[in-house]
Amino acid sequence: MNLSQLNENEYNPHYKQYISALGNVDLFEILTTSSEELLKTIKDLPEEKLLFRYNEGKWSIKELLQHVIDTERIMSYRALRFSRNDATELQGFDENWYVENSNGNDRNFNNLLEEFTCTRRASISLFKSFTDEMLLLSGTANGSDLTVRALGFIIAGHQIHHLKIIKERYL
Repeated sequence: MNLSQLNENEYNPHYKQYISALGNVDLFEILTTSSEELLKTIKDLPEEKLLFRYNEGKWSIKELLQHVIDTERIMSYRALRFSRNDATELQGFDENWYVENSNGNDRNFNNLLEEFTCTRRASISLFKSFTDEMLLLSGTANGSDLTVRALGFIIAGHQIHHLKIIKERYL
């Protein structure tokens, strides 16, 4: 599935920043390569770097990674619901509240890395299970309509967005 197939009416303009940063890519390739790049970038960082905040009120790298995991799970869940023709409007979530209540900074970093890897593998497996028809199905989450395939690209773009922030502001 290639990004060039995605139309802007398949997602809320809020997500355009994530999708436009991807270029013309295959979903499964970008999900794989982006996760590998994130792991390569952060896996050997010392604990003091993992807990660093570049400004007051900003998340640490550990918290940021937990946020990426949580968001990917939520977006995958939305894709699953929409792919099954579930017409229930889904709630949004407060990312700051989630991070505040995640205990991310107190978690073992290797466990966080493992959780990210498992979550990404599960997302790839889920999206590979969708038929072409399922990928075009849509639903409403947080007051916006989204297609299943748009959610896959949002997952990748969101993670790449945060990797860019890590590289620019933390390293």
